[in-house]
Amino acid sequence: MEFLGTTQTANYCGPKKGCGFSTLPPAVPAPEIQECYQPYYLPGYRCLNSWRPSLLYKISNAQTCVDEGATCRSTLRPPTILPALRSALFCRYNPHDWDQSNELQMRGAEASRLWASRLTGDSMRLMQDKDQLTRQMQEGTSRNLGQRLSDIGFWKSELCYELERLLNESYSLETVKRRLECAAEELNCPLQVALECLYHREKRIGIDLVHDDVEKNLIREVDLLKCCQEQMRKLAQRIDIQMRDNRDAQHALERDLEDKTSAQFIDEKCFNLRNTSDCISFFHGMEKVDGTISVPETWAKFSNDNIRHSQNMRANSIRLREEAENLFQTLSDQLWKQFTHTNLAFSARISEVTDVKNKLQIQLAKTLQEIFQAENTIMLLERSIMAKECPLKVAQTRLECRTRRPNVELCKDIPQFKLVNEVFTIDDTLQTLRLRLRETQDTLQLLVMTKCRLEHELAIKANTLCIDKEKCMSMRKTFPCTPRLVGYT
Repeated sequence: MEFLGTTQTANYCGPKKGCGFSTLPPAVPAPEIQECYQPYYLPGYRCLNSWRPSLLYKISNAQTCVDEGATCRSTLRPPTILPALRSALFCRYNPHDWDQSNELQMRGAEASRLWASRLTGDSMRLMQDKDQLTRQMQEGTSRNLGQRLSDIGFWKSELCYELERLLNESYSLETVKRRLECAAEELNCPLQVALECLYHREKRIGIDLVHDDVEKNLIREVDLLKCCQEQMRKLAQRIDIQMRDNRDAQHALERDLEDKTSAQFIDEKCFNLRNTSDCISFFHGMEKVDGTISVPETWAKFSNDNIRHSQNMRANSIRLREEAENLFQTLSDQLWKQFTHTNLAFSARISEVTDVKNKLQIQLAKTLQEIFQAENTIMLLERSIMAKECPLKVAQTRLECRTRRPNVELCKDIPQFKLVNEVFTIDDTLQTLRLRLRETQDTLQLLVMTKCRLEHELAIKANTLCIDKEKCMSMRKTFPCTPRLVGYT
């Protein structure tokens, strides 16, 4: 039985040898074994299993073939060596191989130990660096959260302060609105009195239906009272609109404050989280989700804009309240002044009516004289108009005749210019005289009407005195006090 083969540490490729031979058979090449597995080697370990014993190669190189010319049969197949004879022929390893193997083992162990030590040191430094980096980042994040909480607290305080001021301003504005409404209602009584006086004075007869100072003051008083009511109502409407704007600003502040409170609660919870907290967990992929809708600049600008909007609303409210107070003061003074002027006008008018009775005849005579002069003026104007008609006819006839000139004789000469100018001048003169005639006729008609009123004046003076003195002045003895005029009840 023959043995043929190789191992990882030795090659059995020696020639076949008998017991009585003095020389070894020639060496034949060992069959090549293809390795299909390449193991992983640490640094310094690759050469440990790659050596082969050198004694075999030395023995193989020393052997020679007995017949160098003839082809040795051992070249066709390697000779076999029995295991029992192999140990007697040569040793498996020599001392040099043993020393080299031990040295390689020690070098490999030293290299492995150095590599492991260096890797351990690097790992410790890496862990320390990463621990420090993680701790610094966590501390930085905590500082940022603390700063964020400070910013939220600052804006919350600003929003609360502004909201409180806005609420106080809205309450004051609502009080002013109620005062305006009460003051507008309080003016109904003086307005009714002034209208009654006007209605009674409409019952005057003839010439006493005059737009005198009393009526002017009454109308001015009615207009002033209506204007005051209208201004108060308009200002109340503006205040109502401003109150709606204030409520919008209030809601914006409240929403912002509520959002700030929620964000502060969440950030405080995040700020208080520690590595030993129970509520922490993994949320993979959250760092890739960006659900933010603002940046710190726009975030601060949003609250700042809400505060500025509220400040603008408060400024508008303050201006409206100041305008309302000025309106109360101005209208109160104007109403009292107009009430006094109207009463004084009534007194003066009563005196005037009494004095006019003695002057009616003089006024009538003057009126008759003016009527006579107006009639004379109308007669003279009519004669002047009739006198201008003939020159106009002459000028127009001349122009018409000159239009029948033949051919080139239709020349726009100086007589033609003069005739045209004459026609325009006479026509303008006639228009002026006719206009003056109409004015004079109107004046005459007015004088005739005045004459008729004067003739009936003595009969209606008693009626006028009764209306002004007994009916109107009896109703104007009282007037609302100043506190009620400014809305206080």
